[in-house]
Amino acid sequence: MIGSRDEAEDVLQSAFIRAYRAIDRCRDASRFGAWLYQIVANECRTYVVRRGRRDARLVRDEASLRAIVDRSSSDRQETLEDVEYALQQIDPDQREAFVMKYVEELSYDEMAEITGVSVSALKMRVKRACARLRELLEEVYDV
Repeated sequence: MIGSRDEAEDVLQSAFIRAYRAIDRCRDASRFGAWLYQIVANECRTYVVRRGRRDARLVRDEASLRAIVDRSSSDRQETLEDVEYALQQIDPDQREAFVMKYVEELSYDEMAEITGVSVSALKMRVKRACARLRELLEEVYDV
């Protein structure tokens, strides 16, 4: 959801600290995993919003961005980088739903429980995320 392993580790650490401080607010011990996941998801959302504000203040080097988008390679690492870049380009709500569904392999019911969003809305977010990712990756790979 974050796009950078180092940044994700920082966000995860922040989420664990937040969870530790609020452990007494976990009402149902049998749902601890969902409670903790919700904290992590909220920390990710907050971080992405803050990063977006920070990035909006920075001058972007369009040539560098275009070079990233235009590259084409069969190398697995570069393909992974292309997918991660494409993920960063889609709406944060769609990215979150996509990651929960296809990376975390959660069911829509589990996703709804964690996010507080309806199953039908989550299905639409995943569908739109897939369509947008397909569009972005087709540009890179000339499919």
